[in-house]
Amino acid sequence: MSDPVLQVENLTKRFGNVTSVDQVSFEIGKGEILGLLGANGAGKTTAINMILGIITPTEGSVKAFGRDLQRDRIAILRRMNFCSTYTQLPGNLKVAQNLKVFGKLYRVPHLNERIDEVLEMLEVSHLKNRISGNLSAGESTRVNLCKALLNRPELLLLDEPTASLDPDIADKVRRVVARIREEEGATMLYTSHNMRDVEEVCDRIVFMHKGKVLFTGTAPEVLQHFEEDSLEKVFIRVARSGELKSTGNGVAS
Repeated sequence: MSDPVLQVENLTKRFGNVTSVDQVSFEIGKGEILGLLGANGAGKTTAINMILGIITPTEGSVKAFGRDLQRDRIAILRRMNFCSTYTQLPGNLKVAQNLKVFGKLYRVPHLNERIDEVLEMLEVSHLKNRISGNLSAGESTRVNLCKALLNRPELLLLDEPTASLDPDIADKVRRVVARIREEEGATMLYTSHNMRDVEEVCDRIVFMHKGKVLFTGTAPEVLQHFEEDSLEKVFIRVARSGELKSTGNGVAS
């Protein structure tokens, strides 16, 4: 892959005697959406936290835009953003106030106009003056995604962006993800337990189990490798047993 936007090489994190992430490597090309899949406890969140620089790796490295995360974290993060269903905005501020705070941190130009634009994009303009702590789970998820889009990130990390949404709103979020990739060329790392998300949104998939990468490939390659007819069946099989048929090193690119 020439000039990858994100390079993760031999990423490892140990907490005492427990290895949460074990020699994980992958790359994401410009404009690509890579799905990071695995059951709870697979190491996805720990890997994301290392990519964000929140956790320091025990071993390995993270590079974004050709720059080392440990040396150039602030410069890299200005070109990135992150959204997680499980991370809440300060609950005592109005939605617009929260977005204004984050927009100023990212030095977003024409901030008021950009706030209105992302609220309209996610169909939550009516929540602009609502207290963030009083939002429903689905509303909070969409406002969080608005925050993540404020600075027009070149690299966007999305952790379960449709987890608390009904099917209609989840479909709209998938359309927004496709739109910002098409219109702005955004590169994304996308985690989800919703296999429809993965099938519709992701170009390639990295399957993790117990901290290790089991398989990397497109959705059809994953199905062929595991000899299953749906990603949901593959996910259940991996979650229950981590079973992998023998094909050498277990990785297809």
